[in-house]
Formats: sequence, structure tokens, C-alpha cells
Amino acid sequence: MGWFRLGVRLTGFVAFLAATTMLAAGLRLTELATGKPIDRTPWAGFCFRWACRCLGLDIHQHGSPSDSTVLFVSNHISWLDIPILGSLAQVRFLSKAEVGQWPLIGWLARQAGTLFIRRGGGQARRVRSQIMENLGAGESVLVFPEGTTSAGLTVLPFHGLLLKAGPDSNTPVQPVTISYRRAGRPDHLAPFIGDDEFHTHLLRMLQQPSARVDVIFHTSVDPAVETGTGDLSRRLRELILDGLARTHRGELDQGDDCPIRTAGDPERPRLPSLHGGRQSPGQSTV
Repeated sequence: MGWFRLGVRLTGFVAFLAATTMLAAGLRLTELATGKPIDRTPWAGFCFRWACRCLGLDIHQHGSPSDSTVLFVSNHISWLDIPILGSLAQVRFLSKAEVGQWPLIGWLARQAGTLFIRRGGGQARRVRSQIMENLGAGESVLVFPEGTTSAGLTVLPFHGLLLKAGPDSNTPVQPVTISYRRAGRPDHLAPFIGDDEFHTHLLRMLQQPSARVDVIFHTSVDPAVETGTGDLSRRLRELILDGLARTHRGELDQGDDCPIRTAGDPERPRLPSLHGGRQSPGQSTV
């Protein structure tokens, strides 16, 4: 059964990548032909939703992403976090520079407007300025302040420098908790850690039954500019950690208090409309 599941899902995922590549190329050619930039955010959301369907993820959403511009802050467990969160909220991601070097995936990430950061070299301050630009332009941005992925059992300490982009730009910060489980227990397959490679991790996930993914959009916090980086980091981490503990205890499984969205819902993702718009700061034109 596992090999049959792998064959079906892998075929769907390869077809999805081919279609997404053609879509990204088509948008770029349209920009060149019309001379007008295209807002890729709704298109990215459409592709992220289809990616989650191809990956067979069972996504349950608790709470809602803010309708206004916010700095999203989430714990980080896997590369899967990006299509999952991108399917639920219109957001630009901050990712490590290595992802930009992945064949095809890196190019697609750049086309979706992902911001990349390389460890060391003092790039964090430059990236924080870029995030503030995007927030000022009305684009929500999501960062993973742990700086790396974890096994999903806890939340690692936060690096606070990038978090200051929120209060420094007078933008609320919305914490987000993401967790993966199988049979009610933390999933040991979803974490993308250590020396794991993308293609081997992808094949393992495609071969196994669907993982349950819980995403909690906590209430936004509105920190003052003078809020210390350490205090803000601790407050956000505590909220996200509490959400992780609640999902591991199964408190949200019934969904009595929170709206739930499941990726397996038969409703198809809607195709965004094609329209021109102002090019966002740092938007890729490659």
C-alpha cells in the first residue's frame, strides 16, 4: 500500500511542480510583455494549496490570520511549514539562503517573493530593513525566529533581531503555532532536521499515511516601539509553546472553540485573477 501511495502522490507532485513552473514562467513573460508587475501573492497561495493537496496533508486551522498587515512569527519544524502556512495566509516568507539554491524549488521560491537570509556576515540587519519595507508596503511577512528547524517537541529559543521589524515599523505581530501528529502523537517523519535531504524526506512523507497538521493563529500582539527585544521574544515564544503543548495534549482535536480548515476538503482552490499592480519591495524579477 505504501508503494502504491507513493506512486500516486509522487506523480501528482511532479505534475504539480511542472504546472507551477509553467505558471511562474507565464507570469514572468506576461510582465515582460505588458511592462507591468504582477502581484504574485494570490498566485503563490493558490499553488501552496495545491501543494498541500498533492502532499496529502490533513490541515486543521484554529483561529484566523489577521486581515491587516502583520509580522507573522511561527515555530519551525519542516520545509512543509511553508506550503502549509502559505495556503492559509497571504504572506511573504523569510527563508535560509540554502533553500534558494535547491533545484527548481529555489527558483519557484524566488518567483513567489521569498526573502532569503544567509547565516553570519551581518545580514540580519539588512534583512530586517527589507522586512520593514515590505510591512510598510502593506505586505505581511512570516519569519521563523528559531533560526532552524526542530523536532517539533518544543520551541527553541528565539533570535530577536528580526522580530524588532514589527514594533520598529509600528506593525502588530501575530504568533503562529504549527504541529504535526500521527495517531495522536508527535510526528517523527515531518521534522526536517540534521543532515536530511529534501528528496529523501519528500519520498518518506509521500509514502506514509497523511499527517495531521494543526495551525493555531494566536491573537496579534501590538508591542510598543520601546519593547525590549528579549521581552518580545520571550512573550511570543511562550504563546507559541503553549499552543504546541495544547495540540500535543489533544485539546483542539474536537474543534469546539476554533474554526477548522482541512486540506482534504473537496472544495477546489480558486484560481486568482490576473491583474497588474505595484511591484513590492524586493520582489524578484528574475
